This record gives sequence, structure tokens and C-alpha cells, in this order.
Amino acid sequence: MKIEEILKSSVPMDNSKKIILNVLYTQNVIIENFNEILKPYEISGEQYNVLRILRGQKGNPANMCVIQDRMLAKTSNTTRLVDKLLLKEYVTRKVCPENRRKIEVLITQKGIDLLSTLDPKVSAHEELFSKNLTANEGLQLNQLLEKYRNQ
Repeated sequence: MKIEEILKSSVPMDNSKKIILNVLYTQNVIIENFNEILKPYEISGEQYNVLRILRGQKGNPANMCVIQDRMLAKTSNTTRLVDKLLLKEYVTRKVCPENRRKIEVLITQKGIDLLSTLDPKVSAHEELFSKNLTANEGLQLNQLLEKYRNQ
């Protein structure tokens, strides 16, 4: 369905506006679907992102700066996200022995188990949105989005 039909717009739009609206609308569809996957586990997409970052550390702690740098949403309040994950026992937090101003965060086994449970559901979610594209179209879409984003 075209973006004009979705928005029920009869006003002609230039291509630049259509691109923005398509990207934003598509983002919302993807996020809504993703949030439905996370809802039963009572975590947000941002909390999920923090857990994935920490799992990627392979047992090494990450400080708040490392987590913030790797977040998809750079405006996320990392401290608040970690606090919520701490309450759910998905992470641990301690003061760095070498620099007491630094806080080190580690994923717990409970956090790893949650991600293991979510992994196949997230993979299915990712595949759902790619199934209408050929492998070549998927590569092309990635290249175009990267080109579009890197102004």
C-alpha cells in the first residue's frame, strides 16, 4: 500500500517528503510488532538493546559510556535502563576497582536466559519484514538506507 493511501492524503507530495513518511511509518510498524514480542517479558526495546550489548561483551563488563555509544536510540537514559534491568535481576552493577567514578555493568545468567528465549522470536520478527524481498533487494535496501542516512 502506498504511503498516500495509508495516510489518506489526496495532496500531492514531493518525493523527499514521501521518503521521510515511508521511513517513519515503516519504523513505527516494525517497533509496534517488536514491542508485542517483548510485552510478555515486561521489558522495553531499549532494555532489550542494553541486554544485547552486554551479551556482546562476552563476560566482560561494560561501563555506561560503552552502553550509550552502542545504543540504537542515542537519547536513551542509560542509567535508568540499567536501573530497571537491575531490579529485574537481568544485570549486575558495581564500581570499577581502578576508577571509582566508573560503573561496570554485567549481564546475569537470568539476562542471558531471557535473550536465549527471545532470540528465535526476534529472528522470526526480522525475517517477517524481509520475506517479501529477494536477497538482492535486501542488500539494495540496506545500501540505499545507509546512503540516505549518511548525508
